[in-house]
Amino acid sequence: MHNSSLLSRLAVCSWSLRPASPRDLLTHLRSTGLRRVQLALDPLRETPAVWSETAALLRQEGVEIVSGMFGCVGEDYTSLESIRATGGIAPDATWEQNTANIHATIALAKALGLKLVTFHAGFLPHQPGDPLEAKLQARLALVADWFAAAGLGLALETGQETAITLRALLGQLNRPNLGVNFDPANMILYAQGNPIEALRTLGPWIRQVHIKDARQTKVPGTWGEEVAVGTGEVDWRAFFAALAEAGFAGDCCIEREAGEQRVTDIRTAREFLERLAP
Repeated sequence: MHNSSLLSRLAVCSWSLRPASPRDLLTHLRSTGLRRVQLALDPLRETPAVWSETAALLRQEGVEIVSGMFGCVGEDYTSLESIRATGGIAPDATWEQNTANIHATIALAKALGLKLVTFHAGFLPHQPGDPLEAKLQARLALVADWFAAAGLGLALETGQETAITLRALLGQLNRPNLGVNFDPANMILYAQGNPIEALRTLGPWIRQVHIKDARQTKVPGTWGEEVAVGTGEVDWRAFFAALAEAGFAGDCCIEREAGEQRVTDIRTAREFLERLAP
């Protein structure tokens, strides 16, 4: 992979910078040395008084929004059990509110001129025939169709299930606008298999990539540890080689969700990737 081609495709996940306002986002973004961003859409939907000028400000500064992201209501990431129970569009208790939020998010994404939005759909049951499977499948089909009607692509975060389970679901749903946001660290954090093998399995469905690193847990049933890019267990050379083999030439968004030096860690990730490219 050529240095320039990868570096021109890098972006930063806005939520990693924990900005309090669009100006705050721009200040942090400047410090990372990157001019492209995957934008969290929930702040724009929840607090328009603060965030409504985001698009204008970013445009003014020449910052490109490569895609959007939204979260679902009531998600609890305290433990693997809590997120399994509360994640995504699976829980009945939050489905109605999630539906309303998703429609508002679609309108926002369209107004911003986006082509792709990503989210965590929730845990896909691993056992075939699980009654939850049919429910999640039906809801995902609905949500994908809502996005398709607005001319938008939708990508599911990887990691909460094996790549083979996810590939089977995508094949069954057969929605051309539905794909995968591939996050190699999530495969490690959730202990769902080797990220490089998973990437090969999901190749045709990859619409975007998150650049994040992690180490496996030493205690089965608990989270792995997210670490700065280049210090974890993702084999980045093999990762980019497999991406190239899969014919993926889309955006690679640096995500950092742990630690207290996010800007530094994102800049370090960018420098690591600059050195990695041949």
